[in-house]
Amino acid sequence: MKILDGKNEASIAEAIMLLEKGDIIAFPTETVYGLGAVACNAYAVAKIFEVKRRPHFDPLIVHLSGPQRLEEYVEHIPPEAERLIKIFWPGPLTMIFRKRPIIPDIVTAGLPTVGVRVPSHPVALDLIKMLKKPIAAPSANQFGYMSPTRVHHVAKSFAERVPLVLDGGNSKHGIESTIISFHEGGVLIHRHGAVTLEELSEHVRIIEKEKPSTVCQAPGELPYHYSPLKPLRLVNGPSDATNANSSYLAFREPARPPRVKYIKVLSSAGDLREAASNFFSFLIELDRDDVDMIYAERLPEKGIGRAIMERLKKASKRHGSPLPDNN
Repeated sequence: MKILDGKNEASIAEAIMLLEKGDIIAFPTETVYGLGAVACNAYAVAKIFEVKRRPHFDPLIVHLSGPQRLEEYVEHIPPEAERLIKIFWPGPLTMIFRKRPIIPDIVTAGLPTVGVRVPSHPVALDLIKMLKKPIAAPSANQFGYMSPTRVHHVAKSFAERVPLVLDGGNSKHGIESTIISFHEGGVLIHRHGAVTLEELSEHVRIIEKEKPSTVCQAPGELPYHYSPLKPLRLVNGPSDATNANSSYLAFREPARPPRVKYIKVLSSAGDLREAASNFFSFLIELDRDDVDMIYAERLPEKGIGRAIMERLKKASKRHGSPLPDNN
């Protein structure tokens, strides 16, 4: 795998050459690093599923360089979407629309809808603008594992399986985009992410899902996801960490540190945005061969803390049930 400076035009040109040939590359976004292929090339998109070992029923997100060409790929843009586009694009908000036939079914897992967003990372935008084609991209990690926020995370995951990764530095938000869809009653959140429920509520009416769907309509909707290799257990504080041969992910600096082998503090000041930017990176560092498990401290379920907790709850389900909530 080549690691090239994403700020260099020659690097982007080499990435585009690979994409035009039907290959896949990894690239930075403001949320996490993505594993991309030309969205309208079904053969190339199939490589993403193969390399990630991603099930074909889990749809991908299509990335555009701007909203100007959105109507080429989707059938209808609701008024609420137009409002949110003006506010949040480019940025970490994915919107689900009915797709046009130009988007291959493999991208959408056979669904008639497609998730679309415009990333704000300058390297991602330059790549898509110069390519002049949309890029389909999930996070650049093995399916089910934690999303990469640093270039060396990508290199470790794929080594020789992906020919090139553009280095754009550490991801700003450190957590994936928020995914929404539009309905008669308002906007439905499929995945909480870097754009918070509170921010969306200022501009549109948020509705709740009536019942769980058996169809995966958006990335991150599977019951377990974002998981370390070691079992993860949610706890209320250091006193709940009873296994000394473990790692501990703290929200704030603990007054009395837990008796564990490794500890990482998401934000000593208790800042949820800082915690989100460190979340996946620190969790990857704590997922070590020489521990039995990882304890993860609960965060306030407000703002972006809601998105972090959504991922921690899913991660805790892979190896068993989370501890009961005593709050």
